[in-house]
Amino acid sequence: LRAGHAGSCSLEFDLATNLVGQPLVRQQVMKGVREFLENPNPVKPLVMSFHGSTGTGKTYVSSMLIRYLFQRGLQSPYVHHFSPIVHFPHAELIEQYKESLKRWIQGNLTNCGRSAFLFDEMDKMHPGLIDVIIPFLGPSWVVYGTNYRKAIFIFISNAGGEQINNVTLALWRARKDREEISLQDLEPAISKAVFENPQSGFWKSGIINEHLIDFVVPFLPLKHHHVKQCVVSELVQQGLEVRPGVVQEVADSIPYFPEEEKLFSSTGCKTVASRISFFF
Repeated sequence: LRAGHAGSCSLEFDLATNLVGQPLVRQQVMKGVREFLENPNPVKPLVMSFHGSTGTGKTYVSSMLIRYLFQRGLQSPYVHHFSPIVHFPHAELIEQYKESLKRWIQGNLTNCGRSAFLFDEMDKMHPGLIDVIIPFLGPSWVVYGTNYRKAIFIFISNAGGEQINNVTLALWRARKDREEISLQDLEPAISKAVFENPQSGFWKSGIINEHLIDFVVPFLPLKHHHVKQCVVSELVQQGLEVRPGVVQEVADSIPYFPEEEKLFSSTGCKTVASRISFFF
């Protein structure tokens, strides 16, 4: 694991310069990471849940965070990445998955207490499966003979994305800019969509009932000028010339909603890289 303070400064810099249009994310992630790393004896693992629609930066931020915490980033042997489609595809095998997930987490925490676990696409996770990790998330001193309180758990989900978009749109219509939106504006909508939805991996979950998530991190829909910023970064990254005409055309080629105002990108920055290739 990298040293806390240097890591958090450079993480803050990276979030400020490379993450487009997500002030709430920056604020929540930095608060969580800083408090956690500065505490030599945390009372529980750091548990964050990222919510938002496609292309708003959830995977990008989680990999940025992991890169700062572990020298080899996502390639580190102490970072474990789960995807329901890859690791837990069959509903009828849920009991088997529960057992192996519990054993996997327990084994890896015994190996290294400062491990990170990423759960992708929580909206596609079978309800009930995730509850087997509850003993690892709480404030107990020791579970199964392991001190696991320095671990980090990140849940990533598109669930709540639509509600976040609707709230952002409603506030915009009420003359409140997206930069002024607070966590309090969004939390009720996210809770309803994520935690009270039978289709969600968090449905009726003890993780929610026992308040084990420390930070709910909402990713807002991106506007046209944010998409242009993504196009510029992508051009720079690919070593291509930044031509204003191309930037404008790529940003214009992406679908926006709602139909009348065309305010927010329907796909965030997700398809920017593939669209650039049409111009070169």
